[in-house]
Amino acid sequence: MKALVKTSKGVGNIRLLEEPVPATGDNQVKVKVEYAGICGTDLHIMLDEYDYAVPVILGHEASGTVVEIGKNVKNIKVGDKVVTETNAVVCGECSLCRAGRFCLCPERKALGQKYNGVFAEYFVIGQENVYEIPKNVDMLSAAVSEPLACVVHAVCERSKILAGDVVIVSGPGPIGLLSLQVAKAEGAKVVVLGTSSDEKRFLKAKELGADYVVDVEKDDPADIIREETGGEGADVLIECSGAGPAVRKGIDLLKKRGIFTQIGLFSKDVTLDFNKICFKEINLFGCLSKTDFSWRKTLQLLKENKIDARSVISDILPLEEWEKGFRIAQEKGGLKVILKP
Repeated sequence: MKALVKTSKGVGNIRLLEEPVPATGDNQVKVKVEYAGICGTDLHIMLDEYDYAVPVILGHEASGTVVEIGKNVKNIKVGDKVVTETNAVVCGECSLCRAGRFCLCPERKALGQKYNGVFAEYFVIGQENVYEIPKNVDMLSAAVSEPLACVVHAVCERSKILAGDVVIVSGPGPIGLLSLQVAKAEGAKVVVLGTSSDEKRFLKAKELGADYVVDVEKDDPADIIREETGGEGADVLIECSGAGPAVRKGIDLLKKRGIFTQIGLFSKDVTLDFNKICFKEINLFGCLSKTDFSWRKTLQLLKENKIDARSVISDILPLEEWEKGFRIAQEKGGLKVILKP
């Protein structure tokens, strides 16, 4: 089968190769990939900025069809249309696993990182990681469900956004635009922040219901936040850009005891004024991956048409054009780039 492989450590070292179709374990399912999304994590691995094993087939966001099941698999059948969690291997015994936070397990091996992933014609995964796609949700939309589940975890579980909250979304990329939609679905008023390079993304944000969009290189969002909150500051900030200046600005825009949730990963260290965080009693949350709850809520949101997943897809390319896809994603020339094996 065709597969996109990180062959060795270092920047680059990615090749499209012919690999054996993986064998299906007794407790696993084999999935034929329909669509697979390029994530920032894939870019970090390409640039040697993230922990990973080699050789490894990249990719962890996919929709597909079950083509084979192991002898111990129950409640999943050949022909099911599915999406999957990314936790290929966990210990199942540590306190984090017992709490359902498998993505934080110290023994975790994630798809496309330390376990062969989805940028291939087929992949295998444990039955406990498989979710059936609702009948009315198409496969292309479903391919965005993994990043959407990460957003649901950040917005609903970590930030606990409530109806009427004033929420800032910093960074109008794919994750930011999904965060906007989930926050609106929860009844929040949303202000989207970006820079002059985000002009097209601002238009998309307005289409998706943003109450305000602000180019921080031209205008000060503090005026809008003061007006909307009676001078108190925003209730929640969802930081999706992974940019130091955005983080520092976000702290300033939050109300006392406001919630700051970081989704975007950083490529270099960031300096923060922790005195501000202390004096305002800011609740500062990191956010990684997702939970069973966020998966189920994600699929329900898609089923109820409360999220337009296709709205964040800008390009669909054959797997053979992966270099073009990675370039578009890296240069932020589009939104979510989808590869089709």
